[in-house]
Amino acid sequence: MVLKGPKTPFELVDVPDPVAGPGEAVARVLACGSGLTIQHMKAGRVAASFPRIIGHEITGEIASVGPGVTGFSIGDGVTAYYYLNCGYCRWCLANLEPLCENSAGNVGRDCDGGYAQYIKLPAHNFIKLPADLDYKAHPAEIGVITDALATPYKVLRRARAKAGETVAVFGAGGGLGIHQVMMAKWARTRVIAVDIARDKFDACRKAGADEVVDASAGDVAQTLLGLTRGRGVDVAIDYVSTAATLEAGAAALGRHGRLVTLGAAGQSFVASSRDMLLKEQELLGSRYVTRSEIVETLELVARGEVWPLVTEIRPLHDAEALHERLEQGRVTGRAALLVG
Repeated sequence: MVLKGPKTPFELVDVPDPVAGPGEAVARVLACGSGLTIQHMKAGRVAASFPRIIGHEITGEIASVGPGVTGFSIGDGVTAYYYLNCGYCRWCLANLEPLCENSAGNVGRDCDGGYAQYIKLPAHNFIKLPADLDYKAHPAEIGVITDALATPYKVLRRARAKAGETVAVFGAGGGLGIHQVMMAKWARTRVIAVDIARDKFDACRKAGADEVVDASAGDVAQTLLGLTRGRGVDVAIDYVSTAATLEAGAAALGRHGRLVTLGAAGQSFVASSRDMLLKEQELLGSRYVTRSEIVETLELVARGEVWPLVTEIRPLHDAEALHERLEQGRVTGRAALLVG
């Protein structure tokens, strides 16, 4: 499925099969997740080079490897790392790949991605799936783990969330937000889901939310303070990141509270430096995940501790209809396309 430009429909096109060059590998794609990250590219809200085959949350099998590639065999089950990191700068060597100094961009944005039968990447961008993870039976679910579950897993580590603490998730009804609710419950915290989409509150509760807050109904910070008997939340995680949500999250923090932002809006906001000082609060950013965090999340799924929420699975030729639903906010959890 090729996009000729932003705000254009997908076109089903025959293209030559990719050939692995030195240091590269090609995988046959079984399924690819469909999330807002790539919908933003399709809708023109995020810049990308066109024409482009988008998609990065893949489940696949190694089909060929180029010269110099070791560690992969034909038929290995794999997924992909979204950032085209170099692998050798100080940040990559420190296992902090999102901060790579020589990043070449993103899979499906700066090179062709997973909305195709085959995908070619630098070999180190492929990650082997655990042997006891049945990716053939659940290719759609396995593909989204690299973002839907791994990102919330990283956020919990970034925020140092501990069992028994209270975690408020802003944008909890979204594809990442609802998985953050799920992962925060897995971490044995008290979870408060905050959103304006009241039709997704039941799904938030099923994912593990102990309480839900309708952000359109009043002062969110005061509501969160009320639910915590004035103590404030320990962690506020913002997947919306408008000035209003960030300021509400900061105002709702208690002593030693941590606010984590990773939403798409990325707006500037005002926080109380006095509260930060007297309550020793922290304002944190979290950017995607490291390769090791993806591996750890895959292992959690393989052990049966968590499972992604994929509510819509369609064949590749239904990509346009599925993306229309994504744009309208009608998908609960995540969606995916079956390719192979």
